[in-house]
Amino acid sequence: MANPNPPPAPAWESIGALRAAIAERRTTATAVAEACFAAIARDAAAGARSVHAFLALSRERALAQAARVDALAERGDPLPPLAGAPVAVKDVLSTRGVATTCGSKILAGYLPPYDATAVERLEAAGAVILGKTNCDEFAMGSSTENSAYGPTRNPHDLERVPGGSSGGSAAAVAAGQALAALGTDTGGSIRQPAAFCGVVGLLPTYGRVSRYGLAAFASSLDHVGPLTRTPHDAALLLGAIAGYDPLDATSATEPVPDYAAGLGRPVRGLRIGLPREAFAHPGLAPAVRERVQAGVAALGAAGCDLREISLPLNDAAIAVYYVLATAEASSNLAR
Repeated sequence: MANPNPPPAPAWESIGALRAAIAERRTTATAVAEACFAAIARDAAAGARSVHAFLALSRERALAQAARVDALAERGDPLPPLAGAPVAVKDVLSTRGVATTCGSKILAGYLPPYDATAVERLEAAGAVILGKTNCDEFAMGSSTENSAYGPTRNPHDLERVPGGSSGGSAAAVAAGQALAALGTDTGGSIRQPAAFCGVVGLLPTYGRVSRYGLAAFASSLDHVGPLTRTPHDAALLLGAIAGYDPLDATSATEPVPDYAAGLGRPVRGLRIGLPREAFAHPGLAPAVRERVQAGVAALGAAGCDLREISLPLNDAAIAVYYVLATAEASSNLAR
């Protein structure tokens, strides 16, 4: 059934619009943060009918950061790229002094003494960290029903799941409780909840974003990435968190381009491979096939070079994933 109290449209549809409003003194970062906390509180008051996206809030930290942004705006100083943007963080990323449980009672009460690099970089770019979002325990799941602190529900229909394991992050954005969020993806955990909740989820190239401060699931497969309302916001968040980090030996040394500026480039001439095994798979739902094919047609009309390719080992991919991921998880979590 549809949510009887559907999420309201946020006052600011994008990070850029919010940043401009703060710069022009039409609102303040503090007021926006308070509005997000009020929305989270209203949801919590719904009890069993709540979305339950958040596990912990960092109100004092958020308001202190918002005050710093407001002070810049009041002086007329240039604002950082994410100035005042209210951001939620999946509860597998360390946050200094803010509970980090990975959705597990094993870590109940744990307060990290440091921030994950991605969190540190968000704040350096002006973002306001609201708190930590629910997830499947230790990020192992695809529905956010397997959290020790109760399930997260899809904001659009409370009888449906938001996907996982970054379901809390996707739901927080979809419910208007945050303008953006960080998630992690080992085997679909950003992309799938983004699809379920109707938001934008981006899986960065491995090594593009530091994993320092992430409670590892499978180290060779883990990624940190954004969930947002718009592609432009995803580009802004990625630009803020990407880049080499000496604390992560797998982080790439390649320079970070201006992802947001690149969004306007035409796609004509881009070569796109279409795996025949995937399109012919008997488990592919007809409705999904139709939507993907519609997207392919749009890309073709825009001038992309569409080519059918073969991935003959496609059927073995999930089996290989479960061997590698569980082996790495056993090693990582034994620590």
